[in-house]
Amino acid sequence: MLDVQSIDLFYGASHCLRGVSMGAQPGRITSVLGRNGVGKSSLLRSIIGLERVRSGKIMWEGKDVTSLGPADRARAGIGYVPQGREIFPFLTVQENLETALAAAPRGEKVSQEVFDLFPILRQFLRRRGGDLSGGQQQQLAIARALTTRPRLLVLDEPTEGIQPNVIKDIAKVIRHLARDRGMAVVLVEQYYEFARDLADEIVVMVRGEVALSGEVGSLDETAVRALLTV
Repeated sequence: MLDVQSIDLFYGASHCLRGVSMGAQPGRITSVLGRNGVGKSSLLRSIIGLERVRSGKIMWEGKDVTSLGPADRARAGIGYVPQGREIFPFLTVQENLETALAAAPRGEKVSQEVFDLFPILRQFLRRRGGDLSGGQQQQLAIARALTTRPRLLVLDEPTEGIQPNVIKDIAKVIRHLARDRGMAVVLVEQYYEFARDLADEIVVMVRGEVALSGEVGSLDETAVRALLTV
């Protein structure tokens, strides 16, 4: 399980995250909501090691990973899908997937499961990443993260700029990974409806702090929406 304990993050003199605590359990989906600039992406970047917290702890499967870098956290079973996808536009789909193997054991190959989840990628193995549509690029970014067989998948706005039919496909895959594969999932999302329908737990952030959190069914939807629109 993931257990984020009262972390504080600074960018220079700017206090970005203020005593943030949250968690994620195997087989369950936690969605982090909030308006732009409240610290959602910074929280995810702290979880995967791209940002170093000043205080607090990040525990993963009972181990303190707070001081570990991104590569070590990837080896520990944490996968990441960044906002904006960040695929390599001049590399082929196959090559993009293989870049993730740097964090995998020597001799590891791209799992055929990623092609079962995203069949379109099998058709486009030799196509450059930059020639794919936005939805296809997002599928490639998720497939790349899955190549290392993570036990925690962290996604930053997976629906951003994606057509509705692909959003449904991505939601189906995320649900499958949690429910059927027992993966812990944390995702940042802008759209409340998407998070409500997909997640088990919601964390709402305001000005770098957790303003509201809990099981989806236990939260007052009006209160959640008010925090997202103020």
